[in-house]
Amino acid sequence: MDYFTAFWLALVQGITEFLPISSQAHLVLAGQWLGDVYQGLAFDVVLHAGSLVAVIAYFRHEIFTMLRDWFGTWLGKGATKDSKLGWWVIIGTIPAGVLGILFKDLAEGVLRGEVIMGLALIVFGLLLGLADWKGRGDRDEYSLGLRDVLIIGFAQALALIPGTSRSGITMTAALFLGLSRDAAARFSFLLSIPIIAAASLLLTFDLVREGTDIPWDTLLVGFVVAAVSTYACIHYFLAFIRRIGMQPFVIYRLILGGLLLWFFL
Repeated sequence: MDYFTAFWLALVQGITEFLPISSQAHLVLAGQWLGDVYQGLAFDVVLHAGSLVAVIAYFRHEIFTMLRDWFGTWLGKGATKDSKLGWWVIIGTIPAGVLGILFKDLAEGVLRGEVIMGLALIVFGLLLGLADWKGRGDRDEYSLGLRDVLIIGFAQALALIPGTSRSGITMTAALFLGLSRDAAARFSFLLSIPIIAAASLLLTFDLVREGTDIPWDTLLVGFVVAAVSTYACIHYFLAFIRRIGMQPFVIYRLILGGLLLWFFL
């Protein structure tokens, strides 16, 4: 892989990872546009690692407080709203983690097609639009209960269907539960941390088993571009939805999904 390809694939990953428009669909399309490119396991690892570093860096204060209070509960210091949120992130990750292991081959095989991506972009885009229009309230992420977290967690598992968008479906569920746009996005981003970390770890194990040569120069380009673009995307996305909302992303999903169906049906 040359530097040009590494740069553009990493940029696509960074921009789309946390937008509700499906990074997986965009990476598949970008790979085809660049000449049916498969970036390989090593590049998958660094793209995930770049996005992970970015989201941790952006929410570093919230994460530090959650971890401090969560560990504090084990030392008898009592529960706080941040320790509770830490538990919700852990519990909300379990459904997608379990179902991801069970249905990994299905998600990477039968479901990985342009028509399914197009349908998922449209169907789940319409749900996002409905949630943003009717379901949005003023709850914050600290008001979540166990039932709320399980609903969001099982919604996250739907992202196994390519084109769904992990961030999009979790924000949709959170909006239907009455969270504000800002709170829905923040909890979705926090919920992504263990999922991306686990995916990166599994990909690393696969990479070690393959024992392939590692092109460190292009991997460094991919990591840096993915990390910087992801960080910027999170910042501007949060500012954007506070003022305008989700509807522009809904329209984009409908157009992209329609084009995929037009070309591949």
